[in-house]
Amino acid sequence: MAPVPSFPVKVGHIDDVQELKKNKPTSIPERFVRDMIERPKLGTVTTPSSCSLNIPVVDLSKIMNSQDEIMKLSTSCEEWGFFQVINHGIDLDLLEKMEKIAMEFFMLPLEEKQKYPMAPGTVQGYGQAFVFSEDQKLDWCNMFALGVEPHFIRNPKLWPTKPLDFSETVDIYSREIRKLCKNLLKYIAISLGLNEDIFEEMFGLAVQAVRINYYPECPRPDLVLGLSPHSDGSALTVLQQGKGSSVGLQILKDNVWVPVQPIPNALVINIGDTIEVLTNGRYKSVEHRAVTHQEKDRLSIVTFYAPSYEIELGPLPELVDENNPCKYKRYNHGEYSMHYVTNKLQGKKTLEFAKIYNN
Repeated sequence: MAPVPSFPVKVGHIDDVQELKKNKPTSIPERFVRDMIERPKLGTVTTPSSCSLNIPVVDLSKIMNSQDEIMKLSTSCEEWGFFQVINHGIDLDLLEKMEKIAMEFFMLPLEEKQKYPMAPGTVQGYGQAFVFSEDQKLDWCNMFALGVEPHFIRNPKLWPTKPLDFSETVDIYSREIRKLCKNLLKYIAISLGLNEDIFEEMFGLAVQAVRINYYPECPRPDLVLGLSPHSDGSALTVLQQGKGSSVGLQILKDNVWVPVQPIPNALVINIGDTIEVLTNGRYKSVEHRAVTHQEKDRLSIVTFYAPSYEIELGPLPELVDENNPCKYKRYNHGEYSMHYVTNKLQGKKTLEFAKIYNN
């Protein structure tokens, strides 16, 4: 079973942002309006001189025969926690088809999408995840999320019958993304000087979920967030950005929110909390968020790849020594997943669960 809360969750009324957009609002409902300190400063992003506007790009067609490409991967994971991959081996027609059926789903009538509701406090179905109270600020986003692997985390009632080829496409897409994640974990292991199969052997039957985010255009993008700042609880996250979408993903680099400029046919990869723990903080999960646009919508397709819920995790002994003392306790990944999905998105606060504070 995917983690679910053991407590009652009352979230109050949640407006569907696509329906709000249809009504051409001149003002934003109060529940979406962020406090001043959280509001994005759009169009005024400045970066320190040490910070390039573009996150690193790793060419997977070269990585097995290029120490430079492995070093680039290592630097990306250490300094950014994010990188884009090109020549990743996934058929571009499949990426296009996945984007097409995702958009077709969001364009369905509201009553059709509401046949697959995301129950309060859970993370599968259509709606808004990570909402736990009636006064919590909401994201300007509609989500549709599904557990994919292993099969027992799937909720068949939430897999839509429209579009007709939705389920088949998600299955094929997810298999290809799973292969990519396994390969990336091999390269990450190599970049750390570890046995290339260490993560696959440790993870067991890895957990995989997909979440599709749709951010409609917003009349006041300066007041809202598309997705609250957070790091991911996964080992790896793979992001496909819709072609022609607005630039919405931002990552926190040197205390500055840096926009991620999409590269055609590339996939964005980010390190999750699990890899930060396993590498004893050498590779970092990085806070990121999504912003909206006044005139353009945005679609993103996100895959989360993580160890089996039964696995015990902690820093790898090879990466702990007297100069790098253990920074995280050992814990059960299922317990951590429960902790993650039953708390609102709030920066890297969830990782406090695992930290050891040395005096």
